[in-house]
Amino acid sequence: MRDAMLCRRMFLRSSAFFAATLIGAKSALARFVDGAGNGSLTEGKLSLYNVNCKERLTVTYRNSLGEYCDEALQALNWIFRCHQTNQTTEMDLRVVEYLNRLDNTLGGDNEIHIISGYRSPEYNAELRRRSKGVAKDSLHMKGMAIDLVIPRFGLDRIRKSALTLAAGGVGYYPQSGFVHIDSGHFRTWG
Repeated sequence: MRDAMLCRRMFLRSSAFFAATLIGAKSALARFVDGAGNGSLTEGKLSLYNVNCKERLTVTYRNSLGEYCDEALQALNWIFRCHQTNQTTEMDLRVVEYLNRLDNTLGGDNEIHIISGYRSPEYNAELRRRSKGVAKDSLHMKGMAIDLVIPRFGLDRIRKSALTLAAGGVGYYPQSGFVHIDSGHFRTWG
């Protein structure tokens, strides 16, 4: 019985330590990607419209202390879901923060139209059969990419703003009517 109590205490302590470490890591991520560089951090806010699901979400997912709200992150995962299968994934916080920085670069409080967020492997394979421009190992399938439009701005301005941030990949698709951003290494195409 004593051994069981010790194991339970060790489990609770290690769980608390892991949770504290995770919260600290998320806070550090927010400070790293915010780009302010002066220790200040604005709230992480996004106003989104999923054009395929016809759904809107306005959410504050991170406070000015760098603490993330789990319920808000779940709401983001849902709005970024694969519209063909309704499957969700945990979106990479780096791409969420990249999107927030892009929005702020363009003045903030913009309604961002999501063309594509997470893609299920099945849907990505279907897109590959229809188009040569879809990557087999697309970062969309890892929750690391977003295709978007911000109606108040032209695609070229969105692309240029994303490029100045140099926070990940930037794809330019003027014929298809969107800009792609991802949390992979910095590169550009299109």
